[in-house]
Amino acid sequence: MKLNNIELSFDNFASEMAKLKNEKHFDYLVTIIGEDFGEEGLGCIYILENTQTNECCSVKTIAKKVDGSDVIPTVINLWKVADLLEREVFDFVGIKFLGHPDMRRLFLRTDFQGYPLRKDFDMSPEANKFPCTDEPEDDFTMEYSLSEDGHLVATEKRRFDENDYVVNIGPNHPSTHGVLRLQTVIDGETVKRIYPHLGYIHRGIEKMWENMTYPQTLALTDRLNYLSAMMHRHALVGVIEEAMGIELSDRIHYIRTIMDELQRIDSHLLYLGCTAQDLGALTAFLYCMRDREHVLNVMEETTGGRLIQNYYRIGGLQADIDPNFVQNVKTLCKYLRPMIQEYLDVFGDNVITHNRLEGVGPMNLEDCINYAVTGPAGRASGWKNDTRKRHPYDMYDKVEWKEITLTGCDSMDRYYVHIQELYQSLDIIEQLIDNIPEGEYYIKQKPIIKVPEGQWYFSVEGASGEFGVYLDSKGDKSPYRMKMRPMGLSLTGALDSMLRGQKIADLITTGAAIDFVIPDIDR
Repeated sequence: MKLNNIELSFDNFASEMAKLKNEKHFDYLVTIIGEDFGEEGLGCIYILENTQTNECCSVKTIAKKVDGSDVIPTVINLWKVADLLEREVFDFVGIKFLGHPDMRRLFLRTDFQGYPLRKDFDMSPEANKFPCTDEPEDDFTMEYSLSEDGHLVATEKRRFDENDYVVNIGPNHPSTHGVLRLQTVIDGETVKRIYPHLGYIHRGIEKMWENMTYPQTLALTDRLNYLSAMMHRHALVGVIEEAMGIELSDRIHYIRTIMDELQRIDSHLLYLGCTAQDLGALTAFLYCMRDREHVLNVMEETTGGRLIQNYYRIGGLQADIDPNFVQNVKTLCKYLRPMIQEYLDVFGDNVITHNRLEGVGPMNLEDCINYAVTGPAGRASGWKNDTRKRHPYDMYDKVEWKEITLTGCDSMDRYYVHIQELYQSLDIIEQLIDNIPEGEYYIKQKPIIKVPEGQWYFSVEGASGEFGVYLDSKGDKSPYRMKMRPMGLSLTGALDSMLRGQKIADLITTGAAIDFVIPDIDR
């Protein structure tokens, strides 16, 4: 999607954004991109979607300079997902959002100096020595506003009351699916508030991309959610190919669709196993890991990778499929179908499972849209948010398959959506595997790839939700700005709302059920 931005000034930004939400029903805030636009100054691009018509639009606004700071009004009153999105922009670009109740860094240490996604940021090792001291912390945060005479006012606000009992869940790996720290305020065993702390494995991929050629950028996608590595790279090559106007062969489209679905099966199997393991059911984990090995065997014979996948290229595929690929995929599909029921027999329909998952981590349809809870977690509340249906790519609009939605709005239905999606992935693969056309597996590109000037956004359906890549090109061999829309960031931002009034044990259950992976969040 090539972006044709609606440009709003600081003075009319808040009112016009409210009109887009309330009058034109752009109720899904896809992402916020903070960017240094050079001479224009610092600013943001907001990508919005109407969930009734699937129409998309993008809004651009330049921050206003007030007392030496760059400021933009917050939109957290319109879209709850803006909470973490605006903090991310503040962290990396330094824009302060007026009215945001918790304007702290999100990924970087609180004592980090500077804003790394500004073009004038000093990247020298001497200026960026990692401190050997503990990260300073306090119980306060800042809220910024403008006074009557137009000056910037910083108001210090308490995050915790004096009698609050605060427990850190994480950042150890078990049960939090990676180094995620959830600062949890509890009353007995009841959760009152959750503050997520991110960035323990943040590697600055978006900054690194600015100094890489386009083919070099591909090497970092599998370092994100390694269970959606195919889809991550699919989004990246997709936005570049769309910007360059590259026409792919049908063979490439077929193979990419099959590989994406194999990767989805891989991820969903691990999800089912880890959900069981988080609740103490090791047998179900072993069943899922057993069958996941068969999926990885089929992928590895063509891609050469198991956990790490580097198969897609700008213009096609790294290599053609293995001679045995078609037969092995058919054998895999035949094997997996009866196994899915086995997962339910062992774990999914167990009375303990129902007691632990039903009614846990509830979030209704309206809130899922407001918090941008995409993927199976949102579809469990009835939100038809599957990118493969909303904005079809490759072969997804050429085959018959169902978008699975349920209405339980809880962790039990999130589990069941994953179960049903396994069948749909098998249906998609079986319709394509015997019909892969002849043709080129790679459309040859120039040795030095340059993308025309402009801005684009391309998204795919990852295993846990929408994954998108924004590209701003100035016509060079390197991107001016490239921004990922991770699957897990909005899921993490919704945890507080899902878990207020629930028990600590429900926190572990809900984290497992919404299926985030930390490298995807931290990047």
